[in-house]
Amino acid sequence: MAIEQTFSILKPDAVGKNKIGAIIQRLEESGLKVVAARMIHLSQKEAEGFYAVHRERGFFADLVKFMISGPVMAMALEGENAVQVYRDVMGATNPKNAAPGTIRADFADSIDENAAHGSDSLENAKIELAYFFRTTELCPRTR
Repeated sequence: MAIEQTFSILKPDAVGKNKIGAIIQRLEESGLKVVAARMIHLSQKEAEGFYAVHRERGFFADLVKFMISGPVMAMALEGENAVQVYRDVMGATNPKNAAPGTIRADFADSIDENAAHGSDSLENAKIELAYFFRTTELCPRTR
């Protein structure tokens, strides 16, 4: 398998519940390594820019409102097959459908406040990582 990088946001609900450490522990136990991290409070403009792909969807305004409601933890993750591994660790978007032991099953309250975001492809991971991190801020640990 190839070493990949993917993007993660721990959303305001997970940060507000003080679950950053518990979630990072799960990431590390799954073989992922944190190669960059920063806690930020997104502005409306930043949240709208990041989620621009969803601008025409009915949930866009609520998503932006939620994402600016408190700080988030943005992270670059690295590991073998990182995109799929992280998606598996996160669980289904709707926590009611998420497998037991996944981030969303254990830490999310609803489909709207679902604890975490993760890139859905390598192409999107590159775009999302660049939105939050300069290349010089990524510290690959597999070299």
